[in-house]
Amino acid sequence: ALLQRPQKIKQLARCVSPVLDIPLTLKMRKGYWDGKDVVHEFIDEVSSWGVSALTLHGRTREQRYTRTADWDYIQKVAAKAGGLNVIGNGDIYNFEEYNDHVRKGNLSTVMIGRAALIKPWIFTEIKEQRHYDISASERLDMMKIYCTNGIEHWGSDDMGIETTRRYLLEWLSFLHRYVPVGLMEVLPQKMGLAPPAYYGRSDLETLLASGDVKDWIKISEMLLGPTPSTFSFVPKHKSYSYRIVGENWGPKLNTEDIGEQNG
Repeated sequence: ALLQRPQKIKQLARCVSPVLDIPLTLKMRKGYWDGKDVVHEFIDEVSSWGVSALTLHGRTREQRYTRTADWDYIQKVAAKAGGLNVIGNGDIYNFEEYNDHVRKGNLSTVMIGRAALIKPWIFTEIKEQRHYDISASERLDMMKIYCTNGIEHWGSDDMGIETTRRYLLEWLSFLHRYVPVGLMEVLPQKMGLAPPAYYGRSDLETLLASGDVKDWIKISEMLLGPTPSTFSFVPKHKSYSYRIVGENWGPKLNTEDIGEQNG
């Protein structure tokens, strides 16, 4: 709601900045309502508020995660920012997109969100400037390390294991969207394009590609043991990231559209 009250953002930033011993950064979307982008209207003032950098997500609040991020708008705002560092955000899924946005010269860098959950090795790809055809066993090894760290953090009792499991399942709700490079006909894979169901190069790769919650639970049992008899799971982003048909505001989505637009 602060996007509808930019003066309040200004007041908050000016109050917080003097008492911090680290740089103050802001993150916001381009506007609250579709068709009413607002950040360009005050971007040239932001550095005077004591702000060191602003991360701009190229969608409105009303969009949530529907449609693609508006990188033309991000670049437009960055060009008006003066000495303020502007960090672009939205839909970056491969090193080619990273290069394209950064090399245009207006941005200080980019922020990577969902891609870091879907393919955590994206940072290796950017560093090495290549597509990384990671194997299913390597991906499973990453999950093993995650579970080990989770149990070390939350404990090895029943509560610790089930807390680790729930976070693992939330992660799997993103991880399954990755399509192995070796199976792609055209590179790079795009965030907003959901592939059809496919068979992997191994049974494990096929299992990791499943969008069925039951399969995610099966994977968690491979790593953490059986679930309690009363266990159930619904991923948070399925519950909250999209407008449910029947609400009174925002774009309508058919359920079959969610996979394509969730990206």
